[in-house]
Amino acid sequence: MFSRNKVWAGYAVSILLLLTAFTLGVTVGSVRVPFVEMLSIFAGAFSNREALDPMFSSIVLDIRFPRVVLAALVGASLAIAGASFQGLLKNPLADPYTLGVSSGASVGAVATIFLGLTIPGLGSFTLPVISILAALLTLIIVLGFARMVEKSMKMETIILTGIIFSSFLGSILSLMIALTGDELRQIINWLLGSVSMRGWEYIRLIAPFFVIGVLLLIWNARELNAMAFGEERAQHLGVNVQRRKFVVLASGSLLTGAAVAVSGTIGFVGLVVPHMVRMLTGSDHRHVLPLSILNGASLLILCDLVARTIVAPTELPIGVITALIGAPVFGLILIQKRKERRG
Repeated sequence: MFSRNKVWAGYAVSILLLLTAFTLGVTVGSVRVPFVEMLSIFAGAFSNREALDPMFSSIVLDIRFPRVVLAALVGASLAIAGASFQGLLKNPLADPYTLGVSSGASVGAVATIFLGLTIPGLGSFTLPVISILAALLTLIIVLGFARMVEKSMKMETIILTGIIFSSFLGSILSLMIALTGDELRQIINWLLGSVSMRGWEYIRLIAPFFVIGVLLLIWNARELNAMAFGEERAQHLGVNVQRRKFVVLASGSLLTGAAVAVSGTIGFVGLVVPHMVRMLTGSDHRHVLPLSILNGASLLILCDLVARTIVAPTELPIGVITALIGAPVFGLILIQKRKERRG
């Protein structure tokens, strides 16, 4: 049992980390922006922008600030989606990447680009909507197939099914890439995962889905706590288990699909962040979910900072950095769980 003081300390540290990540993301780069200059730019942005240094002002407000905000929204989306999947499935290895949801969203998004699909009335929202629907469909198929293989739906069965289905979807992606023409470079760059060269229009795309998904998951935090003790006990406590399952899975897929639509495939954020949060502050979803939002945002801002500075002027895909962090953590969690079962 984690003390209330430890939980609130977790919030304090998480907020401080996010502020630090935000500051570094805005000030560090090929052109260093002094901290005081950054504060002056934000203070004068809505009053008298003409009085600001034009170079620093353009770098901060037009390039780095929207990039940092987008990275924060994507990281927060993937982290809270992973936390909700793990809580619902009682599985520490569940996240949008390992369950195949990210791959499903990628197929939906690439198919939209490849086929030039447009849903009447949606305009630029066609891509995230199709990506979200593909993510939800993928999750339903993965869980359904895992249940067919093994009714108890053990941890390894769900993860293995997700990995197998991800491989299958990967082959579909490869086929579309092989058949594409002028869109090839756009699709490949997008698949590698990045928040580079994405302005406020991308933030406007993800923002409504982020708000809806986060509110739905936070609203269901108590129900996730109840379901951690088993579905039967949750029902005795008055939880409509089937409805809550659908809401949580749909909300997680909504967030994943929207994140993938604006940034491409970025793995392991939804695995690493919730795991670290639970280690530090316990498993109460009333705290795990908001703390995952804060730390997911911080992690992706910092990973993006590393991606664009470590081999500057060349910029690495952000998905490469998250994979280098996430893959070892994935292995450590597997080893830890096997040790717990044996002893």
